Amino acid sequence: MIKSFKTTKGLSYPFGATWDGSGVNFVVYSAHATKIYLCLFSEDGRKEEARIPLFKDEGGVWHIYVKDLKLGQLYGYRVEGEYNPSKGKKFNEHKLLLDPYAKSLFGVCRWHKDMYVYDPSIPVNLYSFSTTDSSHCVPKGVVIDDTFDWEEDERPLIPWDETIIYEVNVKGITAKNPEVPSSYRGKFLGLSDSTMIKYFKDLGITTLELMPCQNFFTNIPQIDRGKSNYWGYDSLCFFAPHVDYLVSGDINEFKKMVKILHQEGIEVILDVVFNHTTEGNAYGPTISFKGFDNESYYKPVPEDRMYYIDDTGCGATFNIYHPRGLQYVMDALRYWAEQMHVDGYRFDLTVSLCRGFREVEESSSFLKAVLQDKVLQKLKLIAEPWDLGPSGYRLGYFSYPWAEWNDKYRDALRRFWKGEKGLVSEVAKRISGSRDIFKDRALYSSINYITAHDGFTLEDLVSYEHKCNLANGEENRDGTDNNLSWNSGIEGETTDKDILSFREQRKRNFISTLLLSAGTPMILAGDELSRTQRGNNNAYCQDNEISWFNWSNINKSKEDFLEFTSSLISFRKEHNIFSHSEYIFTTPSGREMSDSDWRVSYSRSLSFMVKGDKESLFIIMNAYDGDILWTLPEISGKKEWEYVFDTSITKDGKFGGISFKKYKVKPWSMVVFINR
Repeated sequence: MIKSFKTTKGLSYPFGATWDGSGVNFVVYSAHATKIYLCLFSEDGRKEEARIPLFKDEGGVWHIYVKDLKLGQLYGYRVEGEYNPSKGKKFNEHKLLLDPYAKSLFGVCRWHKDMYVYDPSIPVNLYSFSTTDSSHCVPKGVVIDDTFDWEEDERPLIPWDETIIYEVNVKGITAKNPEVPSSYRGKFLGLSDSTMIKYFKDLGITTLELMPCQNFFTNIPQIDRGKSNYWGYDSLCFFAPHVDYLVSGDINEFKKMVKILHQEGIEVILDVVFNHTTEGNAYGPTISFKGFDNESYYKPVPEDRMYYIDDTGCGATFNIYHPRGLQYVMDALRYWAEQMHVDGYRFDLTVSLCRGFREVEESSSFLKAVLQDKVLQKLKLIAEPWDLGPSGYRLGYFSYPWAEWNDKYRDALRRFWKGEKGLVSEVAKRISGSRDIFKDRALYSSINYITAHDGFTLEDLVSYEHKCNLANGEENRDGTDNNLSWNSGIEGETTDKDILSFREQRKRNFISTLLLSAGTPMILAGDELSRTQRGNNNAYCQDNEISWFNWSNINKSKEDFLEFTSSLISFRKEHNIFSHSEYIFTTPSGREMSDSDWRVSYSRSLSFMVKGDKESLFIIMNAYDGDILWTLPEISGKKEWEYVFDTSITKDGKFGGISFKKYKVKPWSMVVFINR
């Protein structure tokens, strides 16, 4: 080693690397290691300049204080211990490990055979022991100062019943936007550029739900196919913002983005993936958690601890059942809330976080930890209420303060607007808040959506019946076959004007239903601009024009639909009665639905009154292929309703019109009236 440093035992908390102006305190966890070394690297990350042993406390906490160490210092760890894969012990001091608590990273993860604790040569032998050094292909942690001038930053604190979520990929929305400075495109700073701020505010959304921003990597199968991890659902190092979203590598760029968005009244929610990591299954690389304490951070199969319990389909379930695993997740959540000022989280495969060692806990440690946490309980918390493990579908399982992605809403409305019969009872439940699922919980609990990152875009939902995923390199085997879509008469791209017009009408039906339903609406970014992925319903690896916004190809029909969507959002905000109103469902003759009406098996149309204190709405949904003469119900001694819009009529999105007592509803259309 070239350099020597003055050290003391230091403190056992907080975890990670903490600079105090005079030096740095380092803390990591491992219950089963025999020795841990702090490795300090040169400025270019190529040369290991010091290897310093850490002190161990009871409870598996290891720490050291290094005097006179400066900001910007690059570091990693090496961990010694037993190597016995069949017992779940996979220590290998030859592998450089990334600090799980590192807040900034230097370098990229260059996948290499040296990243494996076993010899990955063919045939693979998981009992073999690799003695090659991995420091040349593993990123290093960077010692940073967390201070930032927030200038009295305040959270927008948008009430749930006024929230309109916009699910967006940080890179995709600005990668090809010519009005965003070129250096900012695809970056955090591009998302908060003045061009994008104006777009968000003109559209009317209140809350950005950012697809994974915690640092993630592209795994080997994707690299072998020439693809990349575009979505980001393969995280590692959950405290660090994703390196590729930074212009200069400075994590304060994320804070600057949040600060600007907050100043404009826009919330920031992070999509977080704590259920698994990029280290994958037993055949995966060792980059961090596996090397520190495989048995604590993951769940080995009891019968053969070389392998892992996998409730996620991604290789190995992260062990939040272990106290240190739970602590790690809670520390990360508090860090992003307190230091990065995010406004909430959407948790990927949340049920995995609520399991004991195997089964879902009826009162999970994770949910209790969140509920009592004085920081987290104030944020917006959204669950994806399922995973792939036993009894993993748990829609309705999460209680206050949680909201949940409601896939039953998605499926019911997709089926209805493709013309399936006998769905009026199911649709009525979904558009009125899914009380059968969420019981007496607040109506915001249902996160309503028609499309999300996973699946068809709205444009593709009305244009394709079959997925077109060959570009992913998996022979079209990936992605669901259950799209509940209808191509409107022709599969895929077409120049047929009638088909194109019909598709626009069907899109207006979908977005109108979404924004006029009880619950919290979530819009997939780009749906308002008719973004297509050309039938790819699993574009997780498509970091290219398949996924990116095409800002240079916005024709008249796209402009019209954008204006329609914006006007509809404004209408919802102006008439915000969907979370505190009575819902009355009626027949075409104007009378309230009876039990026998609900049981009509061939019905493909539905109408309902949303009755508020000062105004009411009357909405007709007709997925039938013929005209229906509808009698509008009497209200407050009057039978006339003011027309707002009809999705069968092509117009510029400006709503309003004359009054009606009866109305001929066109096929495949939705009509809205108001009574003030």
